[in-house]
Parts: sequence; structure tokens; C-alpha cells
Amino acid sequence: MEQTVPSRLREFFAGHPRAALAFSGGVDSAYLLYAAQACGCRVRAYYVQTAFQPAFEAQDAERLARQLGAELQVLHADILDVEAVRQNPADRCYHCKNALFTRICAAAAADGFDLVMDGTNASDDADDRPGMRALRELGVVSPLRLCGITKQALRQYSKDAGLFTWDKPAYACLATRIPTGTVLRAEDLRAVEQAEDAVRALGFTDFRVRITPDGGAKLQVPASQWDRAAGMRRQLGTALAAFPWACLDFKTR
Repeated sequence: MEQTVPSRLREFFAGHPRAALAFSGGVDSAYLLYAAQACGCRVRAYYVQTAFQPAFEAQDAERLARQLGAELQVLHADILDVEAVRQNPADRCYHCKNALFTRICAAAAADGFDLVMDGTNASDDADDRPGMRALRELGVVSPLRLCGITKQALRQYSKDAGLFTWDKPAYACLATRIPTGTVLRAEDLRAVEQAEDAVRALGFTDFRVRITPDGGAKLQVPASQWDRAAGMRRQLGTALAAFPWACLDFKTR
């Protein structure tokens, strides 16, 4: 355990032997679930399924929980019923996190957990993220950040622990593909998810399909995949056929 869970995190769980975890199936919360169990913490993971999460995220969460033999409770929320989220303002993430973590905190309390934690790590600019304000207001604790554990360290610890999530690319929710100020609609979110599934099936990674203000699509791929994408115009056109037009862009970092 010494090689996969640093001493400062072991000390945290020694002082917090029971905890609920807001679980996404991503690198951070997956490792935190592993570490909690490895340290003997009585932990239960809570995954909230909304229109913002693609199906593969739920599948990864369930797969990781099975791998660890961990308790996983799936909650369902119609996030588009929250008007402050549906209107997609600049601080949408605050309203979304507040709604979802309020749901998690209530479920955790009903199950007898006083502590709710999340996977924010020391590399996250938490002070600049509206959603982090909601977590502070709700009293959600971020052990990885408190213990100074960075994203790079998390990936190495996860690899050493044998977690399949160790090299999983960062994934922002589907709502981030819609321009701020554009009302969020379930059909647009589904169109993005289906397009990204089709592009992923072509072998591309760490990309985004973003809807433009006039309803088109921008496929944003890493610069390292630009040449390959440029040579697959026909296949990518099929993948993005739900949109009236699409263009190719690349991320510089």
C-alpha cells in the first residue's frame, strides 16, 4: 500500500474511517475510491446520472466499482429541470454542482455518512471554478487537494495500483460543448454524445465536438491528430452528419 497510497492520504483516512464519495469514474475519483478502500475506510460511491454524462462514463464507473468490489449507488437527476442550469449562464457549473451534490449529500446522510468527499486534486484551479464554490458551501471535502496530490502523481499511483483509469483522458461534461448563453436541450446533448461516440470509434482520442452558435459543429482534435483527421474527411463527415455543417479545428494544448 505504501507505493500506491502516499502517507499523507493514509493519515487522512485514519482520521476519517467512514466517507461517501461523489464518483464519476474518472481518474481522480477512481483513485480516491481505491485509496479509501486500501486504507480500510468504510466508503460508498455515489454516481449521479444526468443528460450531461455520456453512457461510457457510467459504464466506466460501474466497471471500476466491480474491479474494486466497492459499493456503488447510482442516482438519477433530470438536471435540465433546474432552470438556472438549463439557461446555461456563465456560472452554470455552480448551479449544476449545487443541485447534484445536494442530491449526493442527502443520499449519503440517509445512509449514515457524515463526510462527503470528491476527487478535486492539487492540480485543479479550484478557486477559479464556479462549481467549486458549491462544494465549499455544501461542506464537501477534497482529500487529494488537501494532501497536495497532483494529477501527474495520481496517474502514477493509479497505474501502480492496476486501475484501468490511470491513463483515461480528462472529460468535461456534455454541457461544455454548448455555447454559454444557449439554452441547453436534451436533443443537442444527445447529438453531441452520438457524434463523439462515432468519432471515438474511428480511433481519435482527447477530442471534443462543439456546437457553434448557428447550430453547426466544430470537431476539435489535438494537434498530434490533425493530419490523420484531415485525411479522413469522408468518415468524419459521416460521424458528424447530424449537423448541417462541420469544421475541423485542433487544440494547441
